[in-house]
Formats: sequence, C-alpha cells, structure tokens
Amino acid sequence: MPRGFASRMGRMRESGTVKITDAVGRLRREGREIVSFSVGEPDFDTPEPAREALKAAVDAGHTHYVSAWGIPELREAIAQKSQKENGIPAKAANVLVTPAKQAIFYAILATVEEGDEVLIPDPAWVSYEPIVSLAGGKVVRVPATLETDFRMTPEAVAERVTGKTKLLIANSPSNPTGGVATPEDVRGWCDLAKDHDLWLLSDELYEKILYEGSHVSPASLPGMAERTLTVNGFSKAYAMTGWRMGWLVGDAPVMKEIVKLQQHSLTHPASYSQHGALEALRMDQTPVREMVEEFRARRDLMVKGLREIPGWECNVPKGAFYVFARYHHKLSSLEMAERLLFDGGVAVTPGIEFGPLGEGHVRISYANSRENLEKGLARMAEVSAKLP
Repeated sequence: MPRGFASRMGRMRESGTVKITDAVGRLRREGREIVSFSVGEPDFDTPEPAREALKAAVDAGHTHYVSAWGIPELREAIAQKSQKENGIPAKAANVLVTPAKQAIFYAILATVEEGDEVLIPDPAWVSYEPIVSLAGGKVVRVPATLETDFRMTPEAVAERVTGKTKLLIANSPSNPTGGVATPEDVRGWCDLAKDHDLWLLSDELYEKILYEGSHVSPASLPGMAERTLTVNGFSKAYAMTGWRMGWLVGDAPVMKEIVKLQQHSLTHPASYSQHGALEALRMDQTPVREMVEEFRARRDLMVKGLREIPGWECNVPKGAFYVFARYHHKLSSLEMAERLLFDGGVAVTPGIEFGPLGEGHVRISYANSRENLEKGLARMAEVSAKLP
C-alpha cells in the first residue's frame, strides 16, 4: 500500500449535510417513508425558459471547450445584473463563471495563507471551515445566534479581529439560519474591513429568497469593490442545484489570479449549461417571485407548527428556506436528529454540523410541500413528547 495520504486531508471532515442526505437515501431504499427537512435545495423545477435554452444549446453544438472565464454573453449579463440589482461596479472582466461552491473554494485559496485568521459566523455553512483549513488558515468564529436574530453584528466581529486576521466571510441571507444582515451590519463589516485591511468574501447565494428587510452587497459600498469577492449563483433562486452554475465577482487583479485555479481544475462549467443560465437571467422573473412567495407561506406554516411543540422555539427567518430551531430536551443535536429520523421518519440536520453554537439546535428546511411540512411537524411532536 502507498505510504499514506497527504496530511492536509486530516484537516478536512465530511460534510454533515451530505451525510444526512446519504442516510435518508439508504432508509428510503429499505422501504422507510421519510419526510426530509434536511435538503438544501428548492423542490421546484428549473424554469422552462432556462431548460429550453440548454436543450437548444446542445442542439446548436455548444458542447465543446470555451474560455475558462465563461462565455462572454453570460459574463456580461452577470456584470449587468450585479450593477443594476446590487450596485456593484462590475464589468464582464470582473466576472468568473463557476459553481458557487467552487467560487468560495477559489476565493479562500487565493487570499488565505498559512497561519492567517478567517472570521466566519457561528453557526455557518458547513464548508467554510474545511476550505479555510485546507488553505492553512485558522477559523475564528463570530457568534450569530438566536439572541441577535442570527445576525453577525459588527460589534461581535470587531472583538475578534487581530493582527493575523486576513478575511471576513459574510453570508446573508444565511445558510443554516435564514438570518439576514441589516444595512447597518453590512456598513459595519465594511468599515472594519477597510480599517484593518481585510478581504471580505460575501456569500449572496440566497439573495433573492428574502421576505423582510433589504439586501445590501458589501461590494456596492464606497472603497469596497477592490477588497470584496462576491459569490452568487443560480442554484437557489432558479432551482438549478444540479446545474452547478454560479459566479464570482471581484477586482480585476485578484480575478486574474483566481482564474488560474479554474484553468488548472474545472477548466470551465459545462458550456451548454452556461447558455441555459444566461436565459435564466434574461427571462421574465415571475417564476422566481412565485417561488419565494410559496416559501414565505411555508415558512409561516413551519414557524407556527414548531412553536406549538412543547420544548421547541424558533425565530421568524427573514430569508433563505431554513429554520434553525432550538430545543430544550436533554439530547445532543446529533442524538436529536437520530431520534427524529429513526423514530419519527423525519430528517433534519444536527446543529453542531454548523459550528459549536449550533449545538442544541437543528436545521429544518421547508423546501418541501405544505402537506409534508404538516406531516413532518406532527411526527416531530410525537417524538418530542417521548423525550426527556
């Protein structure tokens, strides 16, 4: 046998969300009926115009290599969207077409060196920490809890900035909590980034799934375009998770470095998929708005149902399609998820997977039918009634 694995692999752990998905699939193959509140994707079809554009692109022969940056038409459309909707002074030259997770991976690898400190929310999306660790950085967690409506406040960030801090990662609306930053929060982050000469990575993948408040892109604020890397994509807003299509926007000098990572790894996302994504931006946006309104109704149903279960509490999430619910039973979040799954046939994600402050919580996705939400809530109530 070869002499072992690279030591860097010991710094990475499995994705907790993927583990739950695999467990649900295994139980369903065994014949169990599972109501899944664990999946992080819309349960809607990709809008028809995008699907038809992809088919037409295949028929037109768009099945070969393109630029590592992405096709010019899509880069220009993303730049225009960034200008018009987000106030980011972007041109096509500032845009790299790449899956959103890949964009985050590239951004961290391009800015973080051995020993650098990276500020992330706690709780936070499961992949930030492993990627930072792979880059040789050290994660410093910033509380973003129920008590602050799951906002990462500038005051909490400021308390954790040191001379080793290199990057601040912000995510609004948030996965896993549905928390939404206020405009004052964003201005505070940006002031800290400028005062301490930090990079800011803004994960805006859930930007369009917003129920209250307003979305502010950090790169739109004065002096921030040159130090902000903005990640966005098609997965959530357009129900295109399987397409692996997104983008990264940044200042030209850093983007010229980042594209090297794409050149030597992915090369580029599927060429025909890029034509479908282009149509998603160009089409009438009514399907997106209708999906968000349905998510709003499901959010209200889920919050009401959870608050009626003794021993559970939650806020009213302002964005995304998750509730990060706190419980008061004497179980770890992993034990709670296992009891709900194996005793009740309801899949949730343990809060500990998102950081230490996630303990005592579970992430519940309401990207499911109202009928299944009601069924799952009833099962949760039954299981909870038997718990210590």
